[in-house]
Amino acid sequence: MQSPNARVRYEFGTKVSVAATITEGFIVGARSMPGNPYDGHTLADVLDQVEVLTDIRPALAVVDRGYRGHGMTRTRVLISGMRKGITPMLAKLLRRRSAIEAEIGHMKTDGRLARCRLKGTTGDAIFAVLCACGHNTRKILAQLRAILALFVAAMLSAFGPHPADQIMPETV
Repeated sequence: MQSPNARVRYEFGTKVSVAATITEGFIVGARSMPGNPYDGHTLADVLDQVEVLTDIRPALAVVDRGYRGHGMTRTRVLISGMRKGITPMLAKLLRRRSAIEAEIGHMKTDGRLARCRLKGTTGDAIFAVLCACGHNTRKILAQLRAILALFVAAMLSAFGPHPADQIMPETV
């Protein structure tokens, strides 16, 4: 069976590593890597970028199987499919990691990350960061829409016409 992306000859032309928060799914780091480097070799660069942007070194990184052989010592790395030494809390984080795959898929489709129209490796790097910014903006706007809907519903129920105050027409 062909994969769903078999019709796409290549996605970006450059590997993009994305770092997201495990609970909310906000993108806290996006970095393009020219060529096609091994995932395990890109992990240190991405974690360094997250540390520079947030002033916090992640204590835990939950990654897919492509990051085996990463050689990280300062950050604990959980790889999907691990069984040894997994507590119930770590198992929950590994399951949550599958939700981040959907976030990356939305970045490819909604954010047009699959096709970069900018020129060169600099354009690829700029485009990856802009897609991450757009993704975070879409998530924030969705939260604001939900809050606004709750506010409007509360206002309508508080200040709207009360059913007992309505005058019923008489029928003869």
